[in-house]
Amino acid sequence: MLNLPVYLDNNSTTCVDQRVFDEMKPYFTEIYGNAASKTHEFGWKAGNAVEFAREKIAGLIGAGHKEIIFTSGATESINLALKGAAEIYRSKKDHIITTTVEHKAVLDTCRTLEQKGFKVTYLKADNYGLIDPDKLMDSINDSTLLVSVIHANNEIGTINPVAEIGKICKSRNILFHIDAAQSAGKIPVDVNDDNIDLMSFSAHKMNGPKGVGALYIRSKNPRIILNAQIDGGGHERGFRSGTLNVPAIVGFGKAYEIAGNEMASESKRISELRDKLFSGITTAIDEVYLNGHPEKRLANNLNLSFAFADAESLMASMKEIAVSSGSACSSASVEPSHVLKAIGVNEDLIHCSIRFGLGRFTTEEEIDFTINKVIEKVKHLREISPAYKLSQVN
Repeated sequence: MLNLPVYLDNNSTTCVDQRVFDEMKPYFTEIYGNAASKTHEFGWKAGNAVEFAREKIAGLIGAGHKEIIFTSGATESINLALKGAAEIYRSKKDHIITTTVEHKAVLDTCRTLEQKGFKVTYLKADNYGLIDPDKLMDSINDSTLLVSVIHANNEIGTINPVAEIGKICKSRNILFHIDAAQSAGKIPVDVNDDNIDLMSFSAHKMNGPKGVGALYIRSKNPRIILNAQIDGGGHERGFRSGTLNVPAIVGFGKAYEIAGNEMASESKRISELRDKLFSGITTAIDEVYLNGHPEKRLANNLNLSFAFADAESLMASMKEIAVSSGSACSSASVEPSHVLKAIGVNEDLIHCSIRFGLGRFTTEEEIDFTINKVIEKVKHLREISPAYKLSQVN
């Protein structure tokens, strides 16, 4: 049975898995101690739950449990990683390399560091959104402190070659940070095999709760030191002060446990639904263009440009389907997608682009409904478009 509305904005956020919610519930009303309280059972149980979640999360990425620092989300983790490293190592190096297709959390942080005197190189991606490791190598100089690259793009789903980039950074003694908000729990990552020094990620992109994230900080070979961005109490090994959100952290751990167990089967099922969505739409409508790499992409992401069908008008005409025209974190901006612009998409097509984000609970019935609705509405918008009529005459 089809239940409306259909939710296809899972790159923005996901619903909490019932198994995750059930794991969290006791920590709201029964085990409600402060994890930093070391003098009574309520605190001990809360602290043990936090450490158990930390171990589960660390295990999925090949890290040690002490290398996981809990934060409020990937944005805070990115700020701590980039600003913390820049401030600590400034006396030795002051050059950072990132890319033009990063999430705004990275780009805005880098611009803030530029205002403080740091030099930042913004590497251009190719037309698929991929970063060329050779171009990265050419951008490195003696002052290069850190490289920050998005693992899987939040708008177009393209997966970057982090293992190759990590190898380059390791050979040049440069810190390597990845934004894994979209990729963590969806595709394999091993911080040691990939030579990752810092990794930012969140729970709510993988059917966990909002408001909790983590930063992986390498503890040896080399040991990474960061300047704390929040002072007061010295929690999380001094990297991030503040009372821990125990229920959310417990949910984060459970969400990661589920992701680790179901990653392969879930990826296969979702990619088949994504391919059905793409095929169903493009078979019935011409001038539909895929944004991002056709193969090196997340299973749950499909970003399409519909020529002569404005994205805002298209979304308004199919309110039964929740999709987006780009990153939810930039939804207040009326500017065209910086990611699509960076990979060379025509500006007219940028304004005609929709991101479909599939998830754990997406059904085939929902995909069938979406295919039919998109075809119907795109055809209607083109019928009333003078530009489309003119293109058909020519």
